[in-house]
Amino acid sequence: MRSEWVLATAAFLTLTGCIVEEDSGRTEHEAKTVDVGKAESVRAEIDLGAGQLNIKGDATKLLEADFTYNRRDWRPEVTYDGNSFRGLLTIRQGNHEGGGVHLGNNQYKWDLRFNDNIPLDIRVNCGAGEGILDLQHLTIRDLDVNMGVGRVEASLPPEPKKDYDVRVHGGIGEAVLHLPSKVGVVADASGGIGGIQAEGLEKRGGRWVNDAYENRSSPVTVHVQVQGGIGQIRLLATGT
Repeated sequence: MRSEWVLATAAFLTLTGCIVEEDSGRTEHEAKTVDVGKAESVRAEIDLGAGQLNIKGDATKLLEADFTYNRRDWRPEVTYDGNSFRGLLTIRQGNHEGGGVHLGNNQYKWDLRFNDNIPLDIRVNCGAGEGILDLQHLTIRDLDVNMGVGRVEASLPPEPKKDYDVRVHGGIGEAVLHLPSKVGVVADASGGIGGIQAEGLEKRGGRWVNDAYENRSSPVTVHVQVQGGIGQIRLLATGT
């Protein structure tokens, strides 16, 4: 198993053009806030090449963010258009285009807090690193997570008011989803090396479902699709 992981990781780093560097400088800390404007719902596109991403709720504005980095060319770029019914928020790693994933003595961490009451479509692209997505208090309309190398752990809202879709695409690493138990959950999960571990779910016809879905005891359903490359997928619906 270990040799397969090593070979697969090396192949991924080669294909994605990873660059090993020791070019780092003084650690910078930067805070950023964004007002919602006229928008009644927001699409948030988060593009992190390599580093640590933390997302949670409890913001008074649309976004309250703290960034930590020690490469000036990686300074995050935040743009927002909230002049229409549906806003578009983009958070990107600086100097990200064409550079692959840069490894070395780098510090890169994003702490993003969103407003609990604003409906959000969240799309996350993370080339390498760790993502901790505590979405329990947020109003999620759609979630799409793309991981390259690393680990992502997401905790979904326990009692959403409407149906929504969740898609997680893993490359090399572990994907952990904490799923609600009080509303219906139906999950399609497929993985390569590492397999799938499910708790609080039963397999029915190639899909994983919870009691609320099987018994039709909830009018709300969360549709989950997880595709893992090399690594373990864990689906946990145990009291969330």
